Amino acid sequence: MTKQPIFKGAATALITPLTETGVDFEALGRLIDWQIDSGIDALVIMGTTGEKSTLTSEEHLEVIRYSVERAAHRVPIIAGTGSNDTAHAIYMSKTACDLGADALLVVTPYYNKATQNGLIKMFETIADAAPKPIIMYNVPSRTGVGIEPETYAVLADHPNIAGIKEANGDISKIVKTASLVGDKLDIYSGNDDQVVPILSMGGSGVVSVLSNLMPKETSQMCHRFFDGDLEGSRKMQMEYLPLINALFSEVNPIPVKAAMAAMGFCQNIVRLPLTLMEEAHYKVLEGLMKKQGLI
Repeated sequence: MTKQPIFKGAATALITPLTETGVDFEALGRLIDWQIDSGIDALVIMGTTGEKSTLTSEEHLEVIRYSVERAAHRVPIIAGTGSNDTAHAIYMSKTACDLGADALLVVTPYYNKATQNGLIKMFETIADAAPKPIIMYNVPSRTGVGIEPETYAVLADHPNIAGIKEANGDISKIVKTASLVGDKLDIYSGNDDQVVPILSMGGSGVVSVLSNLMPKETSQMCHRFFDGDLEGSRKMQMEYLPLINALFSEVNPIPVKAAMAAMGFCQNIVRLPLTLMEEAHYKVLEGLMKKQGLI
């Protein structure tokens, strides 16, 4: 059972520009246009990098609505709609689809620490209710629970579950997952430092933080691989590694918000419990951005 891919290449896990009083929609619009004009393959709205966890549900849905309208079908819009409350995840998923999202990114239920059976039932329940395809998001360092390869193998048979954003950091588990799900699920790297390794296992691309700064280059890294230029793709992965590490020197999205502010795309504003980037870490990030000609 081969499913239609939602995207192939790089999807930016987009930041959400903020002001002191709310979402900066003007800045968001400029950012969406620049991303698309730069050749990004898809946009993920209201994921971790979009500061979903500190926005209200009303803000969350308004950002999705605005992004869908601004993108105007130029690239797929994937809306983050996961929750540790399955009923709320269903509500957000259905509403995001009503607003025009092309697909959904559904994270594992944080804090609850569900069993593998609980994960299967949760993802199947949301997928049954949602009218658009789902990418499962596995990021155990944040949620306290990880999806096992055998669990993916069960979920791969659901017709509305299309892919995996895999950020568990364990290449051995990702290899096992790839061997179990075959062509039933697209596997996307959730870590910018593992794009090429996951592509080499048949992966379909990356949901990227780096591409906030470098959409063209991150997409090219994937498409060079797809086009058979493995050496060119590998060299890009190695070249950007120091910048990638700097973007994760503090919890995401603190560094990427600082970076995008330095590039003039937004104000450097995050909501508590996030705080502004520490000066020592910022100096390293700033130097690497200058080296890449970004500022």
